[in-house]
Amino acid sequence: MSTSTEVSKWRHLPPPPGFAPAVSSSKASGKSVATATATASYEELKAKRAWDLAISPAKSLPMQAFMLYMSGGGVQIFSMGIVFMLLSSPFKNLASINTAFAPFAPASSSSKSLSTLPLQKIAYLVCNLLTLALGLWKCRSMGLLPTGTGDWLAFETRGQPPEILLV
Repeated sequence: MSTSTEVSKWRHLPPPPGFAPAVSSSKASGKSVATATATASYEELKAKRAWDLAISPAKSLPMQAFMLYMSGGGVQIFSMGIVFMLLSSPFKNLASINTAFAPFAPASSSSKSLSTLPLQKIAYLVCNLLTLALGLWKCRSMGLLPTGTGDWLAFETRGQPPEILLV
C-alpha cells in the first residue's frame, strides 16, 4: 500500500480529546502565543505534580497504620523494624525536601530555594509530621515511651520519713 492512501484514510478521523491543533501561520506572534500557552500549561502540570508529591506521605498513612496493626503490640524484632522505618522516613524526607521539589520548581525561580513552592512544602511537612505522630503513637502503645509516673521514679526525690521529723 502506498503512504498516500494511509494518510487519506486517517485524515477523516476526529482529533483525540484534549488535542488542540497547532495554528500554522507565518507570523511570529502566533507562534509566541502558542509557546506561551504551552509554557503556562507545563507550569500548571508541574504545580499539580508538586501537590501530588506534597500529599504522598498522607496517602501511605492507611497502609502504614495497617502494617502497624498487623505487627502486634509486643516488642519483637518485626514490629521494631516497622516502627524504626516509620520513624526514620519523615526525617529523611524532610532532610531532602528541597531536592524532592526541585523538578517542580517554576522556571522563574531557583529550584532549591526554601521560598519556592511554599504551600506544597508546608503540606509535605504536615504530612510527614502525621507519619511521625503515627510512629510515636505506636511506640507509646508498645510501652517504649516513658508516659507514666512509674517511668520517672528514678528522678524523684524522697522527703524525710515522718518518724525522723518528729524527733
